[in-house]
Amino acid sequence: MTLVFSASALAGTAYAGKPVGSGNGGSKEEGGSDETGIYAAAQVHYSGSVAKSGGSGNVKSTDVNWDPPPCWYAPYLGAKDFKEKMSGDIKRAKNTPGMAGHAGAAINEMQRHYEDDYGWTDTPGYKDYNVDKDGDGMFWAGVENPNEPDYLERTSCTDLPFWVDNGEPPPPQHEEAITPEILAALAYQHMELPGTKVTLAPEATTKVNLPTWAWLDKAVFDDVTATAAIDVPGFHLEATTTATPKSLTLDPGTKDATTIPADGECPIVDGRIGEPYAKGKSKETPPCGITYRRSSGGDTYPLKASLTWEINWQGTGQAAPVGMPNGTIEAVQDITVEEIQSINR
Repeated sequence: MTLVFSASALAGTAYAGKPVGSGNGGSKEEGGSDETGIYAAAQVHYSGSVAKSGGSGNVKSTDVNWDPPPCWYAPYLGAKDFKEKMSGDIKRAKNTPGMAGHAGAAINEMQRHYEDDYGWTDTPGYKDYNVDKDGDGMFWAGVENPNEPDYLERTSCTDLPFWVDNGEPPPPQHEEAITPEILAALAYQHMELPGTKVTLAPEATTKVNLPTWAWLDKAVFDDVTATAAIDVPGFHLEATTTATPKSLTLDPGTKDATTIPADGECPIVDGRIGEPYAKGKSKETPPCGITYRRSSGGDTYPLKASLTWEINWQGTGQAAPVGMPNGTIEAVQDITVEEIQSINR
């Protein structure tokens, strides 16, 4: 039924077997809207250290197989509002020229589904759009993740809107129904972490075979949190994603260099990464740094610093923190490496 409905598409209407607001810029995570002026009640609200204007944050997952959800199902409308919207959509679709054959049959069956208690396996029908239960639950519908670049993925939550009683879980066949874990992933996607500008000594110009000390300001090491929540009558979910600094990895930008430690990964020790250079340490080996073996020849080397953050989430119904893939943010600094000049007498 869902596939037939998606193909027939209630041509020209706002809800077309696609996620709420699909194609009109109204979905985002703030619910969908259309020309009727009826809005989805469920909005994903973000707080904490998150990117502005609903954009993606600056955290990159270390797990190449991890992606935030492209779409999900969430509370959409109460029974009376849903009846007003869907019955109007059905009426307009029926009056659309060319709505015959399979498309017309699909629209008729959808009308029976919501008005005449017509259902199928695992999907019960509704009598008069469940208006006798208005206030006791909501119809749920698909919502696009506007930050998902793949259109097919973003619009893949195409199940017909379904009813969920207040305090009850969504039917299990709707696997993408919103959960605290999905909210945690969305918070992860929107999280904005502080920059990773490494302090160096020497600062921007160093010498061949001279150890360059590297360290991070202690202010970087505060935990960072981002929260995503949905709160509508009879339904509340939230999740907070927490990022904790773990280690710094240095890539000198050339093979003619040695990192300290050898693998380039500087761990947190006593609440800091690396050690600030101080007068009198010129002959010591830094706990975190780089020794360049060749001059940059009047050019620069792109020193890339990647700060790895350990990420966990905790939310509604989840007593203990749950691990997520580590995240990284990167920064590139241009380093000039000069030969040490000596004078023979």
